[in-house]
Amino acid sequence: MNEDKKIIGEGVGFERIRRITGYLVGTLDRFNNGKKAEERDRVKHSTEGLKIQNEK
Repeated sequence: MNEDKKIIGEGVGFERIRRITGYLVGTLDRFNNGKKAEERDRVKHSTEGLKIQNEK
């Protein structure tokens, strides 16, 4: 088995884009309190505990 496993996307930076009240945004710094509250009240999902399967 190959011990030099490479994680896909490792070292690649990315910016999360969210859709808030119909707008695609990267940061919330320019939004008013209502739009910020909408994002804060959302259910947060996690990938923790998911099993990643590698294709052969």
